[in-house]
Amino acid sequence: MSGATKKSDGIGGMIKLGLILAAYAVAACTVLAIVNNVTSPVIAENNIKKANEAMKTVFPEADTFEPVDFAGTTKSGTSVIDSICIAKKDGNTLGAVAQISGPTYERSTIMVGMDSDGTVTGMRFLENSDTPGFGQKATKPDFYEQFAGKDSSKGFVAGKTFDAISGATITSNGIATMMDDVCAAMVDCLSQSRSGK
Repeated sequence: MSGATKKSDGIGGMIKLGLILAAYAVAACTVLAIVNNVTSPVIAENNIKKANEAMKTVFPEADTFEPVDFAGTTKSGTSVIDSICIAKKDGNTLGAVAQISGPTYERSTIMVGMDSDGTVTGMRFLENSDTPGFGQKATKPDFYEQFAGKDSSKGFVAGKTFDAISGATITSNGIATMMDDVCAAMVDCLSQSRSGK
């Protein structure tokens, strides 16, 4: 009889423990959901603010940035266009601004501005997870500021059309690919904008 009681207590104890764990899991999920509901609008607002500041940095002449749909693929197929906006001042189109992500040594996200003539107005890094001391050098002003004024129609080749990062060939080539991809996408969007499509 005592053996049956012990066996019954063991099963009952396991069920009790399971119910306690389930209650903790439900409570934890509820708290996470509440925290997410409170913080996600703030995070989204901060991301929009960060993107707007980056757009203004790479295209300071513009006073508004109107988002456009970009459903195409990039030339390389390795980069992803995150967003494209038409840059305007007083309602007149000046050019475009786009955010693109792609492989460098690890991965990077950049914001690029380009005027209607295809000249780069600026480039900034939003994210770069490359190796500190090498690929991270791309986030320094003496590297990214060299892109302003470049004619996008000539393409981007590390060491030829822009100064490559010493010791970071993969990062330099990745940036060249992203610059080619993003400028081609902006040219397409500006062309469609002019034609009213």
